[in-house]
Amino acid sequence: MSHRIGKRTIRLDNQVGIRSAAAVAGKKEGEGPLSKFFDKVYKDDLLGEETWERAESRLQHNAAECALAGAGMTADEIDAVFAGDLLNQCISSTFGLESFSIPFLGQYGACSTMAQAMLTAALLVDSGGLKNALAVTSSHFCSAERQFRLPIEYGGQRNLTSQWTVTGAGAAILSAEPSKIVVSDITVGKIVDMDIKDADNMGAAMAPAAADTISAYLSDSGTSAEDYDLILTGDLGFVGSELLCELMKQNKQDIAKQHNDCGKLIFSRTAQDVHAGGSGCGCCASVFCGYIMERLEYGELKNILFAPTGALLSPTSSQQGESIPGICHLLHIRRND
Repeated sequence: MSHRIGKRTIRLDNQVGIRSAAAVAGKKEGEGPLSKFFDKVYKDDLLGEETWERAESRLQHNAAECALAGAGMTADEIDAVFAGDLLNQCISSTFGLESFSIPFLGQYGACSTMAQAMLTAALLVDSGGLKNALAVTSSHFCSAERQFRLPIEYGGQRNLTSQWTVTGAGAAILSAEPSKIVVSDITVGKIVDMDIKDADNMGAAMAPAAADTISAYLSDSGTSAEDYDLILTGDLGFVGSELLCELMKQNKQDIAKQHNDCGKLIFSRTAQDVHAGGSGCGCCASVFCGYIMERLEYGELKNILFAPTGALLSPTSSQQGESIPGICHLLHIRRND
């Protein structure tokens, strides 16, 4: 059974295993530096569907299929699926996963949704209530542009602080079965609002939440940045990452050497026009379930903090002049050698 350490962190005594993970990605992502770590890369971002929203649902479905295949499991062996996306009422998840007929709990944490899905699944597996759980999230550049900004046909210019929503999805199976890679601790984030209102600079809006959660975990666990091979956030991009490291220094916790960000990793800043990096639920999901999981599998990484971030805004709140609150959830993931 899990128990609390410090003020905000929960230790999973049963060390829930990540039995399998899979990542799928779109054309632009497949042209980036992490191409070989995706299970599937699609040359057509519509994936044979009639709408961008249906295409995103297909991304989730296919990521889940790949994760199940990697574990040698069928949908009937999964006790619950925890899934979410950026679209209203999480329609990418519901339409993408309905055919599996798995008990479903929708999640929403903006770009932090993969962490929320994984930590919720891990808690229920650790409790003994579930044996196997599936965590899935996705995003799609075109569906996100239609909902949050303007139709892509408009051709509006993007600010240099803006980020490119990733077309991709990631899926991970969390299990009570012994595994080489385990979730040891989780820290649930607080809503942090620094009154930032620029919807084209979400890295700045999310960085304070990342600093708050990472600081809380290091304090609760009695560890420092040097104890980890990697402190991975997502998706702060280049602007938010710089701000995070500065905020941590002000808190006398220097994470610069250990830190990286999914939004910085997924695209090439010099070869691809993505301005401040990648974003979207599918960004940290596909980077973690592909690139990071492979490095953990091969022992290149042994002890990491995975701390995805989210900007809790909607088109309505931005149009009404509201600020952009941020959130960051954290999982301590390590090899069980």
